[in-house]
Amino acid sequence: MSNALALLFAPSFLISLHYLEFKSVVLFYLFLSILFFIYSFFRKKTFKDLTIPGIYLLLLFFAYFSSSFEMVKFIPVLISATFFALFMDSTMHKKELILGFTKKFYKKELSQKELLFLKDGDSFWALVTLINTLIQLALVFYGSNTLWAFYSSLGWYGFFFASLLVQIIYGKFYAIKLYS
Repeated sequence: MSNALALLFAPSFLISLHYLEFKSVVLFYLFLSILFFIYSFFRKKTFKDLTIPGIYLLLLFFAYFSSSFEMVKFIPVLISATFFALFMDSTMHKKELILGFTKKFYKKELSQKELLFLKDGDSFWALVTLINTLIQLALVFYGSNTLWAFYSSLGWYGFFFASLLVQIIYGKFYAIKLYS
C-alpha cells in the first residue's frame, strides 16, 4: 500500500474493529489491497513493486477465511522480514544499497572515507531490520493490540530514526577515523 495507507493501516484497522465486524473490516481492506495491487501491477510491473501489496492481499485473504486477527497482525512482520531479506541480499552480494540511497539523496561529494564506511552500511541495516522484524513478531504474540497498532504505524519510524542517528554519529566520530 502507499506510505500513507501503510502508516494508517494498523490503527485504522483496530479502530474499525470497534464499530464493525471483523470480516467486514477485513473485506474492506482486502478490497483496497486488490485495488492497490492492480494499480501497482499496471503502473510499475516489477516483482519487487508487487511484493508489499501482495503481502497485504495474501494475508488479508487468509485472515478473512480464517477469521484470525493474528493473521492481520502478521502483515507488518512479513513486510519487515522482506526488508531484512533485501538488506541481507545486498550485504551478501555487495549491492551497496545504503551507498546508493546516500548518493541519491545527499548531493554533496562524499570523501573516500565516507564512501568506504557507507559501502559497509548494508550489514548495519540488515541487523536493524532483523531487530525490527523480531519486535514486530513479539508484538503479534505478546503485545496488546494497541501497542501493536502504535508500533506498526509510528513506533518503527522512531526505531529507524534512532538507528539512523546511531549510524551517523558512529560514522562521524569513530568509523571514518578507522578508514584513515
